[in-house]
Amino acid sequence: MSGDLTVLNALIFDGESAELVDGGVRIVDGSIVEIGDVTAGEDTIDARGAVVTPGLIDAHFHAYAISMITSRIENSYLSYLALAASHRLRDALRRGFTTVRDVAGGDAGLSAAIDRGLIPSPRYFWTGAALSQTGGHGDHRGAEDDLCFHGGHMCDLVDGVDALRVAVRSRFHHGAHAIKVMTSGGVASLTDPLRPAQYSAEEIRAVTDEAARRGSYVAAHSYSPESIRHSIENGVRSIEHGNLLDPGTAAAMAERNAVLVPTLAAYDAMDRRGDEVGLSPVSAAKNKEVLEAGKYAVGHALAAGVTVGFGSDLMGDLASDQLVGVRLQAEASSPLDVLRSLTSANAALLQRTDLGRLRDGALGDLVVWSGNPLEDISVISDESRGRTVVSRGRRVAAGG
Repeated sequence: MSGDLTVLNALIFDGESAELVDGGVRIVDGSIVEIGDVTAGEDTIDARGAVVTPGLIDAHFHAYAISMITSRIENSYLSYLALAASHRLRDALRRGFTTVRDVAGGDAGLSAAIDRGLIPSPRYFWTGAALSQTGGHGDHRGAEDDLCFHGGHMCDLVDGVDALRVAVRSRFHHGAHAIKVMTSGGVASLTDPLRPAQYSAEEIRAVTDEAARRGSYVAAHSYSPESIRHSIENGVRSIEHGNLLDPGTAAAMAERNAVLVPTLAAYDAMDRRGDEVGLSPVSAAKNKEVLEAGKYAVGHALAAGVTVGFGSDLMGDLASDQLVGVRLQAEASSPLDVLRSLTSANAALLQRTDLGRLRDGALGDLVVWSGNPLEDISVISDESRGRTVVSRGRRVAAGG
């Protein structure tokens, strides 16, 4: 599945440096072997002075999220979800996302289909169904629903230290990249407030202990300062969303080398398109609470020295707004900051030194843009702007 390709006449963003370098990139057998003064190969792209970046990484993606209404996802046949996921993954790849991290979904079957080239897709890192306490963010039942729900394709209800250890071990047994837990309320859940922390300290520590002994980590859905502190003090590495983050909590995150993965596109999309996708009044009200706060959270994190990644977290038809998040995060920080978030910062979160960078030995994932996103972020965020996506050393066809 890996190919050979050469890019010439480019301005190269390596994933970290603010300085662009003139030159080219040579990929052989799917890996970068040379950067700088390279010669044309059999398959050559002339960048014509435009910027080339590493392939983008979306660290908060949901392949199975076919609807804003969680029960529709959890009650669907997995075969249908997988087929729908193939389209969501293909579209993300065409936009320039050559890697995604699925935090609340995915499984060994979908991962195997991607690895074997059965569907066009970014590189795929998955956690399996997220872990939620009963009555927590992963519990989609309304207060008046007389339903039995223990888990589904995106969330499992698991309570107690012993049960959580079994659930974590099972996920790693099947090949999960990391573990996702819900440690605060959320916009989409109907009965839990946003701010209070979920799961006990003992329960979170059981999850993080199991993950650490596998050389992995835990990502936590968490909005408020109190839930963020509860998470990181008990070993969580990756805070997802974090919209209500304050400067003091950001400093605590920096002390523990925790990472923030903002998902600004999701709140903007729900605010603009909530009626279109059936967003409930309860969720719409919660979304108003976190919508504006998200951009300040990014600033607090960067000011404290926290590594800031990038995620989209878009459900149902809102997936088409994936690149809107790039513009929003650039507005909350800077084009350089968001480019780092999309590449090297997210790669560090994934614990991969061969992704998110353009350098010798890195994997051959890159995007040739139509201009310079450091000067005009719409080069990336406007999907109508031209781009050539390269994944595993091969051009991605416009149709996927």
